[in-house]
Amino acid sequence: MFPMSHPYLQPYRESLDLHGVGFEATLWASRESQRIRFKTMTEMCFLVGKRVMDVGCGSGDFAAYLIDHEVLYDRFIGIDALEEVIAHATERGLPSSEFHAGDVIADEKVLIKGEPDVVCISGTLNTMSDRQMMQMLEAAWRAAGQVLMFNFLSDRTGPNAPPQLPPARRMDTLKLLDWAMRRSTNVCFRQDYFESGHDATILMRKEE
Repeated sequence: MFPMSHPYLQPYRESLDLHGVGFEATLWASRESQRIRFKTMTEMCFLVGKRVMDVGCGSGDFAAYLIDHEVLYDRFIGIDALEEVIAHATERGLPSSEFHAGDVIADEKVLIKGEPDVVCISGTLNTMSDRQMMQMLEAAWRAAGQVLMFNFLSDRTGPNAPPQLPPARRMDTLKLLDWAMRRSTNVCFRQDYFESGHDATILMRKEE
């Protein structure tokens, strides 16, 4: 069993022990909210023909979404710290896809697998401390050949945004935008796909 070396993984471990592999272990609020976040990513970044890495891939739902919507990526590389969900993702037999167990916070070298053009992080940052979040983003930015794209729970919400309960938490949106813009002038930001700005996505493109 892969060692749980960081507290941010504990909620996922507990959910996995309670529900087993599958959607519930991801801690997504619903399949619909997961689908909306995936749709937003495909609208923001052209993934056809790209080597796509999903950090915190769970059971490979993003790869399955891309296949179902005929987004013909070149190769999909999924990374997750829970060996059980990686085994389940592999068993799904998704074409042109590979899945690897690894905790990026403990060892960022796992990100060099497959030399990704695009690194995606969806939902994975929500249980992290600021230090862990920035460590993962820095590592993912270094690993991305062309694009880093990530979503997070925004702290710049309207009054109708749903309350956010632990273990997930809202992140400092302006701090993350500033971090992105200090590394690239080619940055895209969206916070329009849920009511009252509940969630945000940042895309950073490396400049030639």
